[in-house]
Formats: sequence, C-alpha cells, structure tokens
Amino acid sequence: MTDIICTHPVLATAASSVVAPVVPARGRLRPLGIDEVRIADGFWGDRQRVNGANTLAHIESKLESEGWLRNFDLAAADRLPEGRRGREFSDSEVYKYLEALAWEIGRTDDASLEARFRAIVARVAAAQEADGYLNTRFGRPGQAPRWSDLEWGHELYCLGHLFQAAVARARTRPGADDGLLELAMRAADLVCREFGTAGRDAICGHAEVEVGLAELGRLTGEQRFVDQAGLFVERHGRHTLADIEFGRSYYQDDVPVRDAETLRGHAVRANYLSSAAVDVAVENGDDALLDALRRQWRRTVERRTYVTGGQGSHHQDEAFGDDWELPSDRAYSETCAGIGSIMFSWRLLLADGDPRYADLIERTLFNVVATSPAPDGRAFYYANTLHQRVPAQPADPDATSPRAHSSLRAPWFDVSCCPPNVARTFASLAAYLATADDEGVQVHQYAAASVRTTLPDGTVAAFDVSTAYPAEGRVRVTIREDGEWTLGLRIPEWADGATVRFGDEQAAEAIPGTVSLHRAFQAGDVIELDLPLAPRVIAPDPRIDAVRGCLVVERGPEVLALESVDFGADVAEAVIDSAPEPTETDGQVRVRIANRETGVASDVVLIPYHEWAQRGPSTMRVWIPTS
Repeated sequence: MTDIICTHPVLATAASSVVAPVVPARGRLRPLGIDEVRIADGFWGDRQRVNGANTLAHIESKLESEGWLRNFDLAAADRLPEGRRGREFSDSEVYKYLEALAWEIGRTDDASLEARFRAIVARVAAAQEADGYLNTRFGRPGQAPRWSDLEWGHELYCLGHLFQAAVARARTRPGADDGLLELAMRAADLVCREFGTAGRDAICGHAEVEVGLAELGRLTGEQRFVDQAGLFVERHGRHTLADIEFGRSYYQDDVPVRDAETLRGHAVRANYLSSAAVDVAVENGDDALLDALRRQWRRTVERRTYVTGGQGSHHQDEAFGDDWELPSDRAYSETCAGIGSIMFSWRLLLADGDPRYADLIERTLFNVVATSPAPDGRAFYYANTLHQRVPAQPADPDATSPRAHSSLRAPWFDVSCCPPNVARTFASLAAYLATADDEGVQVHQYAAASVRTTLPDGTVAAFDVSTAYPAEGRVRVTIREDGEWTLGLRIPEWADGATVRFGDEQAAEAIPGTVSLHRAFQAGDVIELDLPLAPRVIAPDPRIDAVRGCLVVERGPEVLALESVDFGADVAEAVIDSAPEPTETDGQVRVRIANRETGVASDVVLIPYHEWAQRGPSTMRVWIPTS
C-alpha cells in the first residue's frame, strides 16, 4: 500500500448527493436516499414515528442523567478525570445519538431536533483538543495516556461513530455551519498521522473506525481516509493486539481478513469489520478481498446464524460460537450484532445485487431489530434469547440495568450501545428499502412508501407502494409518472407461490429471487405482488444439536414464538406434533400443542417473536420439541 499523506484537509465544497448512510463509488446497485424514498405508515412507519417522538428524547435524557454528555463539559473545562461517568466507550453513544438526530432531521425537518443537535455538537466541539484528539476517557492529566489501551480503550471506535455522525449531517444538511464535519475531519487527520504507514502499526480492539473513515472519505473525496480504513483492515490478523482469555479471534486479530473462512469472535466487532472491508474492497476494486467476504457471509449465514437472523451464541464474550453451535436458551443475539449484520449484508447487496442479502436483512429487521424496542420506544432488549426459561420481574424504569440482565426490556444499560444504534437505524431506514441502476429501480424491503428518483438517462421513476405487510401479503405499486424503465421486486426465499400482475394481465408466478418488469409505464399503472403468508413449519439443520427434534413456525418474514401467556403453562412443558398443521384465523396463528405434564392438547396461539414479553413476565420459546 502506498504511503498515506495526512495534511490538513480542505473541506469539500460538494458532497455526495445521495442522502444515505452508505454511498459506494461503484457497484451493481446505487442506494436511494431518504429524500428519494419516504416511508408512509404501517409496520415500519409506526416505528419511525415512535423513534422520532419518544426514543430520541428518551436517549438524550439518559445521556444527560447518566452524565455521559456532561463528560464533554468537564473535558472542555479541564476538570477531568474527576466526575467522569460511564464506560470507556460512552462517548460513542453520544455520537450515535447525533447520527440518529441527523437522519431524523433529514427525514422530518424538525426545528426542535435541529436546535438539540446544534447544542450537543457545541458541547462536543468544546472538548476537542488543538491537534484533533477527542475523547473524555484518555489523554488528560490524571488519565491514561492516549492510545495506551488499544485492546479495550475504544478511542478509535468512538471516533468511528463520530465520523458516521458527521457523514449523516453532511448528507442531510450539506454546508451546515454547526462545525461537526470540520471537527470530525480534524480527528480523522490525527488518526492518519498517528496510525498511517509512518505511524503506529496498530488497530483498535473494536472495529468501527474503519467503516467511519471509509464513508468519510467517500463523502469528502479524500481517498486518504479510505486508504487509512484499508490499512486498518489489512492489519487485522497480524497479532498486533495482546492475546486475551477469549483469544485474538475476539477482536478479529487472529487471521487476516482475506484468509478467514467465516465470521468469528465478538459478533458486533466482526460485522463492523466486515462492513468496512467491503467498503475498502469496493472503493479499491479489490475483487479478491470481496470474494473472501462473500465466502465468509455465506458460511456465517449457513452455520452461525439463528433462525431469527440473530448472531452470537456466547454470553461471556458476546461472540459467535463454532459452526452449528446455536443453542436457543443461550442465544445472545445482540441487537447491535443484528444491526451490524444488516450493515454487512447491505454493502454486499449494493456490490452484487444478489437478493439473498436482502432476504437476511428482512429476517434480521423483523426478528432482531424490531424485537429490541418496547412499543413506546423507551425500553430495549440488549440480547435476544430464543428461549426464556424463567419469568423475570419488570425492569425498574428509573434504574440502569446491567447489560442483558433482564428478560424484559429495560430503559437503559450500563453498556447502552443498542438504544442509539436502534434509533439511528430506524431514522435512516428508508435508505435500505430500494436501489437503482442504469435500467430502473429495485424494491428490496416492503413498506408503505413513496419512491422518486431520476435515472442516469434522465428518466424519472416515481411510484407509491401501498401495503399492510407483514400483516397482509399484497404489495401494490402505483406508477406516478410516465417513463420507460425496469421495476425490480424481490421475491423472498420463503415465498413459494408468489404472483405478480401488471394491470389487467394475468397473474404470473414469481419464483424466489427478483422479478423484473420492463415497461413504458404510464401514470396510474398498477403492479400487484402477492406474497403467500400462510404459516409454515421449519425443521432445523440436523447438525444443530441444540434444537434437533424441534420445529419452528414462521409466517412471511416473521418467526413465531410460543409464550406462556398463551400456553397457560411453562413452555418447557410444550410438545408439538411431528407434522403440525398451523392455521390462521382473524390474524392469529394457532397450532396444536400438548402439555407434557398433563397430556392435554389444544390449539394455542403463536405470536410474532418481536411481540414477546409485552404482556408481563413470561416464559417463551421459538423452537418447540416434538417429543
């Protein structure tokens, strides 16, 4: 790799016009931004509204009451370390919150959020040191020196989230005078000086700076930021970090990224690193690296991913297990790992256009990300078990919970990476629904929405999507402007028997994958996609010891769960027939389940997994034994 020359940057006068978290320079598909796709209502629209109305304010109140925002005030006043609160990575939660605010401001143009955003940026900026360094845990008198604990200190990790927040702001409000982009670039300059080819031969123990640098480079046109991200990616696997009880695989410093066969170690770290590696591979045209990441994605999905899309089966190190090691009751399935998996899959989808990546995104969105927040958006799951054995007492709404401690959603955690991660995902969710290429537009996720974009030849592709998905399987696309282009609709891998109809034409079967309709569309034309949502029974791969002899019921993109509230007993007593026939009536799925203790069988309601634990303490399971 050539030397990375790091001089003070001249702020780019024009940023990318795509208002999205990820904007590659090349790829099979181009993302559509939140100004091109607007979610209207329905399943995801409701969650976006709750996120904007409740979750963002809840997060800010916790950042204040926990003292994590005040850390920046103390830093600016030279009063650290006395009074500093929170873990070594608490700065990053402020940055994720700023990113969530930036996307929400871009989505709603809310003046009150704008004021809150500027006020927090001012507090953060006041804490930045003259050379660009920004961290409230290290580097000041009485604190550990800068970069002195790269295994656990999270200094670079925090900056990665700062960079992503700056990207979100610059794309939603180009030219904003709040100063966030400038302070982020000063910090990125420092990273280049300290860790470039002439600097420290080191990496951060938690990947994230890589993905932040890569996108900051795309935004500003500064290739050196992308090169620095690439340098960090290539240093992984060279044993630059100390060995620990979990092994170097914990922070992906055991094997070079190019040589790895699967994701391993800490699940969030692994997905963030893989996302950055895709960014670097795409920007540099590195097909060998991209092939390695495709291989790792396939094996991870096949052997190390839960039926919910969740990843991570070890509690002690929040990590992937070995191949086929997927115990339901020990599923960690961290919410942030699910979001990281979406980040990885989305980048591969943009690079390749393969609908399998969108299939996993859908599964993870509905069964991990949607599971985390309570309906009011003020409590969250950190971990997402697939089998709750013991009912728990509700979390104290005024207390901070230990990470993953409660089997009911908690308002805040000592390690609260998940709430702001959910918030930024929901605020930017429209940017993950559709893409474009030279020929037309592809719809990957189904939600009530409006889409309008201009293709490279000047053709305007504009349409509305109306659907009650996933409650109903019909997706209706109404064309809003005349134009000749191709509409692509993803057919999920589970949707055998799906049909698509254009206007008065006879409905045609659409096999899983992508169906493409090239037409000289006229305003008012209607395309109807019907996805079969009849509940279906899934058996596990026989190599998964923990659930051999069990079955799970799914409906559309949703995994269903048995909860003791509906079973009338502890779900440990549940036994399902080896060839069950689930039915659906009035929106409720029922299946015949016997009580092992009493021998009595009855038709029991199964609920969407993302709705569990909303009716008080309960036991729950996804996989139900046949004997």
